[in-house]
Amino acid sequence: MTSVRLKKFMTAFVIGAFAFSLSAGTTEGRIHDPKIAAISSSDLRHGTKIETRSSSRQYPTTEYTRIPSPTNNFDVPQTTSAADPSIIGTPLATQEQCVKYLLRNNPNPKISVSPEEIVAYYYEEAGREGIRPDVAFAQALKETGFFRYGGDVVPEQNNFCGLGTTGGGVRGGYFPTAQLGVRAHIQHLLAYTSTRKPTTPLVDPRYDIVRNVYGSRTLKHWSDLNGRWAVPGNYYGQEIMSMFFAIINVR
Repeated sequence: MTSVRLKKFMTAFVIGAFAFSLSAGTTEGRIHDPKIAAISSSDLRHGTKIETRSSSRQYPTTEYTRIPSPTNNFDVPQTTSAADPSIIGTPLATQEQCVKYLLRNNPNPKISVSPEEIVAYYYEEAGREGIRPDVAFAQALKETGFFRYGGDVVPEQNNFCGLGTTGGGVRGGYFPTAQLGVRAHIQHLLAYTSTRKPTTPLVDPRYDIVRNVYGSRTLKHWSDLNGRWAVPGNYYGQEIMSMFFAIINVR
């Protein structure tokens, strides 16, 4: 696709879909695939319990300190076009663009760390797993309404992707730090997109459930999350991409 055609494509996409995506955050049901039962609120005692199908574990914050992203020992395809719909890849937007886009839409995000830190966590955690960090951050913005919240999830959960929520007051997963919340988000994306295990200890409470359901099958594109990550989610992936297009156009 030529640069002129790409520019027209992104402009049309942003104008046509972005306005709708701004109001869509936190409004859809979050069942993370219709075939997978949700974690009940009774499984989330004291706000720190991480639950899997067969076991429960506590993850002390002292085990997870922020470290530089290691060099991947697996191949990650280079993302070269903004029109690439792949979940796996490399960033096109800069961390500065992500921070500016967030603050332009919400100067006072309800997060326990600075905007610069939350973005850095996305680039660190997604980078080590081969997930596109700029688009994953756009998904977090959509899910949290630019970190305004207002739905079932509350800021204290450090749950940036609606993980484990189903509506009707079900809070979903709690994570003791912002970085662990980001890590859980990225690991959940990895569960859908790869059969490779995460490179860090598992904190996504639903990772094993997704992998058991999908087996050798994987999803490739953000639009493949439609009706899986959110319900009805008819344009869920497209709305995430429209926010990503807005990010890369930040100056």
